[in-house]
Amino acid sequence: MTYGAAEALRLLTERGETLAVAESLTGGLVAAELVAVPGASKSFRGSVTAYATELKHTVLGVDAALLAAHGAVHPDVALQMAAGVRDALGADWGIATTGVAGPEPQDGQPVGTVFVAVAGPEEPGTGGFRHARDFAGSRKVLGLRLNGDRAEIRRESVRSVLGLLTEELVGAHSGERTGNARTQDTEQNGGF
Repeated sequence: MTYGAAEALRLLTERGETLAVAESLTGGLVAAELVAVPGASKSFRGSVTAYATELKHTVLGVDAALLAAHGAVHPDVALQMAAGVRDALGADWGIATTGVAGPEPQDGQPVGTVFVAVAGPEEPGTGGFRHARDFAGSRKVLGLRLNGDRAEIRRESVRSVLGLLTEELVGAHSGERTGNARTQDTEQNGGF
């Protein structure tokens, strides 16, 4: 099932929860998709476009050693971006995109390598949210290998992160949340 911005925002509004977005390769496209929905301001708090690698650390709290060791295109970077923007903007949920849209490989990763992530609200009894690296609450990252040109890769990244958020919201609402699943791979578009 394909989910978009309208469905994610509907679910967030029903739950009385808020969303913040951290973007790299999508450069603001996720935020633009969200604000195109009438009434988005009920749930959408804002976004950070951290295109430069050092901003992922200084603004979003991504671990500098992780960035130095693996670069910006890594599943843990996506998770830390999602948790970091959630914390920085005071939202219940954070989502993030990082990857290589092309035309050249980056950080040893081929064009089309993308990671999208979601970090949800703190779950009762977790001891509180201390730092973006702690990931209190629901968290999931999806690794993608996308085909197409730069624009197609960026569009599919937007669809994927909004779909992942909606799946987590539906799962959280039904009590079927996957909880602290670390990584989910995909076969769509030639996934990992």
